Parts: sequence; structure tokens; C-alpha cells
Amino acid sequence: MAISKAHKKEMITQYDEWFKHSQALIVTEFKGLPMSEIDALRSKMRELEGEFHIIKNTLAMLAFKDAGLPLPEGLFEGSSAIVFAFKDAPAVAKMMTEFVRSSEHLKIKGGYLGTQVMSPEQVKALADLPPLPVIRARLLGALNTPASQLARTLSEPARQMAAVLKGYADREPTAAVAS
Repeated sequence: MAISKAHKKEMITQYDEWFKHSQALIVTEFKGLPMSEIDALRSKMRELEGEFHIIKNTLAMLAFKDAGLPLPEGLFEGSSAIVFAFKDAPAVAKMMTEFVRSSEHLKIKGGYLGTQVMSPEQVKALADLPPLPVIRARLLGALNTPASQLARTLSEPARQMAAVLKGYADREPTAAVAS
């Protein structure tokens, strides 16, 4: 069934809107992927605030050109679907790579992190990154460590002085009078 030009323009506009709001895109190839697996994948993506859409290659290439994204050779050959990661790109990439391992019908062709092109290996490397909350916690810990060490260093002389004074105060009162 043919798609009207107006509908094609709507689709390109929608793709462009998704590109603008995505942290990362993962382009996949699917062959013989059952609808039940597509539905399961879409459901998991929504949980991670991402989306999985089967696309028409020609419309996707037009949308990529309109968005100013580079088009690597062979990215849109065969059947294509795009995963949009709107919030947590590493978590979406991890879920996709796990799904690809368990499905013989899906293969990662490449992707984009912002406007930077990624190879399938780079998508897998993105999947190996820890989730965003873990990265934030590690960064906060790294920022807090020098401040904590500085506070301890600055308070140490006062603590030592207090310990000496306490030692003098705890001495027997007769020893203090005899001197």
C-alpha cells in the first residue's frame, strides 16, 4: 500500500522530532522478528523511556539529512528499525544488546550518541557503561572526597590540641599542685 506524500512528510517530521529529543539512537536490522518479540521489545523500551520503531529506509535517510546527521554507508540497507533513547542511553543500549543476544532475528547496525556516529562495537561499549544513577553517585563521591579530606586535615590540629588539654585536665589534682 502506497503512502501519500503528506503522510511521508509527517513521518519525516516525527523522526526529526525524535532525533532532537534523543540522547542516542541505535539502528538495527531485523529479519523475521515475530510481532510478539517486537511488542515485548517496545514494552521494555517504554520502561526505560525509549522507543523502538520500524522505519522506511528512504524516509529515515531524508530525516537524517534534514537533521544534519551524517549517514554512514550501509546503515540503511535491508530492514531497519531505530531505537530512541530519550533519558538513559547506556540503559537502553544495554537492554538492546541483551535482546540482540537472545534473538536471532535482530542485529545492531550502528547508532548515534548525540550527533556522533557509533559503530556496533561502540554501541556495545555504551551498553557496558553503568546506569545514570550509578555514574552520578560515583561522580558525587569523587567530588566529595577532596572536601572531606580537607575538612579532616583542617580539624586535626584542633583535635590534637583538645586531646592534650584533656590529658592535662585528667591528671591527678595533687600532681598539678605539687608542681
